[in-house]
Formats: sequence, structure tokens, C-alpha cells
Amino acid sequence: MLCTFSVFPSPKISDVLSEPYNCTLSLHHLVENADEVFCLDNEALYDICTRNLRITTPSYGDLNYLISNVMAGITSSLRFPAHDGTIQLNGDLRRLAVNLVPFPRLHFFLTSFAP
Repeated sequence: MLCTFSVFPSPKISDVLSEPYNCTLSLHHLVENADEVFCLDNEALYDICTRNLRITTPSYGDLNYLISNVMAGITSSLRFPAHDGTIQLNGDLRRLAVNLVPFPRLHFFLTSFAP
């Protein structure tokens, strides 16, 4: 099982001209090869830092901190056992894919994060 966390670029924030093209070209490989793709929007991460966290100029470290919190939240059921000794809901990546992916090509998930 191949699970990826992909950050999609934003034209407002990106200063590299080839970034949207690289993203478009990599989508084909994500569709064909990955089993689960968690999509993260670079502009939304930037807006969270500026509006909610009140950081005037977010650095890559600030954005990476948000991404690491989202990754930790998604994979927490894989790392920790259930409290009452019952079977975990999504104990491995295969169960997570079976529960969330109705069709093989629909394996792109949008993530959300709340404090």
C-alpha cells in the first residue's frame, strides 16, 4: 500500500514558474501508482498561518508544522491501540483504503484540521 501526502501549489504563493506543471505531470503517477493520496493545499496552509495563527510572514517551518500535525492526526489510529481493547477502526493502511475508497481511481482525500 502506497500512501502519499501531496502538497498542491498555489499561484498566489509560488515563486517557481514550473511548479504547476510539475504538479500536473505528477498527477498521472499518483492516479496510477498510489493507493491513498491525502491532498494538502498550499494556499490554505498559508491562510491558516496568516489568519488563524496570526503569523505575518509564514516560513516553510510553519507550514511544515501544520502538515506534520495533519499527518499525525490521520495516522494516529495506525500507531495507537484502542482504549477499551476493541478492534481498531483503521488498524492498517489496507483497512483505511477499504473503508474510504469506493472505487479504485477515487483515492484522493481532502484533509481537514481543527484545533
